[in-house]
Amino acid sequence: MTGVDLDAKCSRAGCRAEAHWRIEWRNPRIHAEDRRKVWAACDEHREFLRDYLAAREFPVSVAPLHPTPEPS
Repeated sequence: MTGVDLDAKCSRAGCRAEAHWRIEWRNPRIHAEDRRKVWAACDEHREFLRDYLAAREFPVSVAPLHPTPEPS
C-alpha cells in the first residue's frame, strides 16, 4: 500500500489518533487522472476529511487502512 504508513496517525490538523481509514483523492485541476493523494483518518475524523474534499468537488474514496484478508 503506497502513500500511507500502516502505523499512520490521522491527517486532521492537531489530531494524533491512530488512523483506521485511507482517504484517496485528487485535484483534477492539477493532478493527472492516475495521480492520487492519500490522507489517513481516525474514526472520528473520517467523515470530516471526506466531506472537506468532496465539498471542493475532488474525486474522493474511503477504504480501510488495513484491509481484512479474504477468508480461505
